[in-house]
Amino acid sequence: MKNFYSVFTSEWNHAIEMLLQTYAIYAPMRTEETTDYELLDNKNLSEAIYNIPKPTTPLKTFFLPVKENVTTNPKTEKKRVITGIPNCDLQALNLLDEIYLNNDFKDSSYADKRENTILIGSSCFSTQEHCHCVSYGINPYPESVCDISLAAVDQKIHLKVFTNKGEGFIQSLKQYATLSNSPQIEIDDIQLKQKKIENELIDKNKGLPDYKKTGEIVEQANDEIWEKYSSTCVSCGACATICPTCSCFLLVDKPGFEKVRQLDACQYPGFERVAGDEDPLHGLAKRFKNRYFCKYFWKPYKFDSIACTGCGRCIEACIGNINKNELFRELAQ
Repeated sequence: MKNFYSVFTSEWNHAIEMLLQTYAIYAPMRTEETTDYELLDNKNLSEAIYNIPKPTTPLKTFFLPVKENVTTNPKTEKKRVITGIPNCDLQALNLLDEIYLNNDFKDSSYADKRENTILIGSSCFSTQEHCHCVSYGINPYPESVCDISLAAVDQKIHLKVFTNKGEGFIQSLKQYATLSNSPQIEIDDIQLKQKKIENELIDKNKGLPDYKKTGEIVEQANDEIWEKYSSTCVSCGACATICPTCSCFLLVDKPGFEKVRQLDACQYPGFERVAGDEDPLHGLAKRFKNRYFCKYFWKPYKFDSIACTGCGRCIEACIGNINKNELFRELAQ
């Protein structure tokens, strides 16, 4: 499909305001300390920002809430539109889809949320310190998974359509705004911006092994390296809970045959504790090692999608100041 449209930002904002009656629309917004997805309304519409690196919260939380009752939660009625999504988050959905939309074990709650959500990806026109998507073969601009990609340049919003669902949203926009085909010169300008960021990330992450190589060196690593890098770990689980691909959960039985799914993390003490208080991951260094084996060694055997998209959130969230990229560079030497 891949049709290109452009619309002036003022008309885009007007159309989005009108579509708030039909859709629940989310966009990244900046506060004093962070940038995160917020639900748009008539008051904050103009504060939405696009073409920035990752928001603080990963996209997965829209589909896998921290806590949800999977037996009583009603199905989504109002369609959602999530805008400004970086490609690292979009590509993370590939793995989650493999897990939760498996034909033999489809998760109805996840499937309902995916079906009722329109994804509008966003090219990154800047980088953050720990961004390293290119190291794992992911470009800093949407190429798949999303329904539409967006680039805001010079008071214009450029939209590239990937799916029929995306084309349907374009038709909704056309009710309230004038959309035209993007001139080639403006498309070329966007592609130059994308290439500039891609090259910047490649240069910044020299020496960082790719995804396959990382799996190989993780498998071969000795115990000393895990002891060294886990020495400041406090088992808070921030690295796993903030990760866009980590999706472990507890299923808690409640009275009345209700079941509550609750986010869990392999870095929590007792994550694998079983009857008799036995725990194969009782040591902190073992839990620490387990996470890297899961992401770079075990998951590649089971799934086609990668389990790390290079967003760098785990590095930024770690209160123990553990930098996995420093670990991998040391192993790669």
